[in-house]
Amino acid sequence: MDFNEEEFNDEEMNENIEEGTEESTETVEDSEDILGDEEVTEEEGEDLPFAKAEVVRLMKKNLDKDKMIRERVKVEMNKFLGEVLERVCEQLNDYPYTTIEYEMLKESIYPYTNIKRINEEKFRILKHLEAIKADCDALSLDVKKSLKLKDVDDDDDEIF
Repeated sequence: MDFNEEEFNDEEMNENIEEGTEESTETVEDSEDILGDEEVTEEEGEDLPFAKAEVVRLMKKNLDKDKMIRERVKVEMNKFLGEVLERVCEQLNDYPYTTIEYEMLKESIYPYTNIKRINEEKFRILKHLEAIKADCDALSLDVKKSLKLKDVDDDDDEIF
């Protein structure tokens, strides 16, 4: 995969042109906010872990066509993806081997790829624990009722 700077600049220019036409319907205040964001993020753009155009392309591919993406969202998504990559690599570093195998990668990315299943399992376990708690409360009440001792005064014991 060769990096072609001209292609990258062309993509970014096309993206800016597309954004310009979409944002032209916004109010003057909104466009000033957008320009303000772009000035700030241009300085931060050097620190982004991935090519901004590629992240934006993937976001647009997976969002509805009528969605517009603010500059700050593009930058923060890029940073977030970089953080996820760092966490996965930290977990991969925990392995004592010098070569990273596919199985290690699968294990490291499991929480990110199966978050829906993990949340469903969490919900199921919590419901089960609530049911167990309700059973314990019911058993506790039964024990208290059936094994309730009569209160006996000390004076009654002295009769004999």
